[in-house]
Amino acid sequence: MSAQQLSADRSGRTAGTTSGSGVAHGKTILLGEHAVVHGSPAIAVPLPRLAARADVRLDAPAATLTTSLYTGPLAAAPDRLAPTLTALRTTLTALRPDDAADLEATAALHVTSDVPHERGLGSSAAVAAAVVRAVADALGVTLEADDLHELVQTSERVAHGAPSGLDARSVVADGPLWFHRGEARLLPVGADGVLVVADTGVAGGTRAAVAGVRALRDADPAAGRALDRLGALVAVGRDALAAGDLGAVGAAMDEAHAHLAALTVSSPELDRLTAAARAAGALGAKLTGGGRGGCAVALCADAATAAAVADAYAAAGATGVWTSPLSPTTADQPTSPTGSTPTA
Repeated sequence: MSAQQLSADRSGRTAGTTSGSGVAHGKTILLGEHAVVHGSPAIAVPLPRLAARADVRLDAPAATLTTSLYTGPLAAAPDRLAPTLTALRTTLTALRPDDAADLEATAALHVTSDVPHERGLGSSAAVAAAVVRAVADALGVTLEADDLHELVQTSERVAHGAPSGLDARSVVADGPLWFHRGEARLLPVGADGVLVVADTGVAGGTRAAVAGVRALRDADPAAGRALDRLGALVAVGRDALAAGDLGAVGAAMDEAHAHLAALTVSSPELDRLTAAARAAGALGAKLTGGGRGGCAVALCADAATAAAVADAYAAAGATGVWTSPLSPTTADQPTSPTGSTPTA
């Protein structure tokens, strides 16, 4: 749906300018990164304990932006915050096309986020979704899921060029998500499990990694076969999740990491963290996201094993460790992040 169509459909539901807030969360890719760029499915899991929050006032004395990276006039925000500003402007244009410019001139936007930046956990999408929701809330609009997705995707294109749409869907999902060619649906999970995510401390390079894998696939048939197998492992993981066979999910994760390493998107730090997780009892471990830095994710059968894996991650050099249920409940959904992590 275009912005013009969206505004036409919503014009009867908007209200006067006021304040609003919105929340979204991080995500981890359980299976399917890189293959999803080439048309295969992927499974993503929300990380509700890593939250992004946006608060906006649309009748403020001046247009300002407040984040941990920058505080000052909206018009002077640095280029790295362009996705955040795009989320604000695109949503205003979509919902209030006749006075979007006037509203932007008096918009005070405050963004906080616990989702680490450039780590493959959906930071830019989470912030964008929170901003879109905040603006919609301020205008008295309830967005449909597809409308929210389109607005977040506009911001994601500024951040990443040609995103698959996985992040935009998963940062607002309530549970594990099957994503394929732009469509998403919640997956049944037949057993409890715990995910442990670890930060290498090295910024990931999603654009470069995606471009590198594409070039490798074009030059080497073995790379194409690795991508095909990565896509097949997503179906294995889906069926195993439904059956409650977490051991099979873990085995698929281990194999996926090996294929991703062959595609040159792992790193010594990621290999060290995944090995440490397996040695501490994880059912499986792999890089998550674009790779070449960023984060690793491990699947554990229970909280005790997750605690041991978290300790092993720290001993192996992780700069940040987070645990999250494989299948979050309502109580796990974000309400207010601490705002300790840079936003973008």
